[in-house]
Amino acid sequence: MYLITNFSDFQLACLGSFFIHESVFFLSGLPFIWLERAGCLSKYKIQAKTNSPASEERCIIRLLMYHFGVNLPLMIFSYPVFRYMGMRSSLPLPSWRVVLTQIIFYFILEDFVFYWGHRILHTKWLYKHVHSVHHEYATPFGLTSEYAHPAEILFLGFATILGPAVTGPHLITLWLWMVLRVLETVEAHCGYHFPWSPSNFLPLYGGADFHDYHHRLLYTKSGNYSSTFTYMDWVFGTDIGYRKLKALKNAEVEYSSEQKKH
Repeated sequence: MYLITNFSDFQLACLGSFFIHESVFFLSGLPFIWLERAGCLSKYKIQAKTNSPASEERCIIRLLMYHFGVNLPLMIFSYPVFRYMGMRSSLPLPSWRVVLTQIIFYFILEDFVFYWGHRILHTKWLYKHVHSVHHEYATPFGLTSEYAHPAEILFLGFATILGPAVTGPHLITLWLWMVLRVLETVEAHCGYHFPWSPSNFLPLYGGADFHDYHHRLLYTKSGNYSSTFTYMDWVFGTDIGYRKLKALKNAEVEYSSEQKKH
């Protein structure tokens, strides 16, 4: 009630959304830099390689430039579209069933659109001139999830805002979607596979191990293009290399276990 009374729809939808995004993004992403520098939980790190402090700081500086120079203006200019489609911040709040249905729809739609957009970015010309910026970090950490060429931010950002744009959700639903999407992409780029990682519990969820494979291979052979789930890559055969590697690792673990028993 306080927010609705003291701030306009424009302020909440644009400035409020930007503040929430920045807070969630940096609070969830920065700890992975500390983990890497301190060497904590290193047994869960997917790659042995680490990033230099200078490269991490360069990432943070450019992210702030991209966020204020691209993300914030995008939020401001897309506001009329969301308002036209019915987005509101007033009471009453939507029911949990409506919120849950819309969030599930957003995840499915975003993953589908992102998959094809990401595959297009891995064509030779677009990779060289646009997507290669994101792949400057072959050993990703949480904050690299949004480190990308401005053109890519706009291109793949379309997948994230498409669902809310066509459904005109309550602002609370939009904020929840934004928080979940940020947490998902930070986790996918964090560089660690923990026992409590979502991919260990959620069927079809990709996670850090799935996406880390994408970053450490050459662009023409990487695969694993989906953002959240794994089924698109499975259906179109773009995860074959990853599945073969996983099968090989599992076989090695089983062999090692058998050797220890004997």
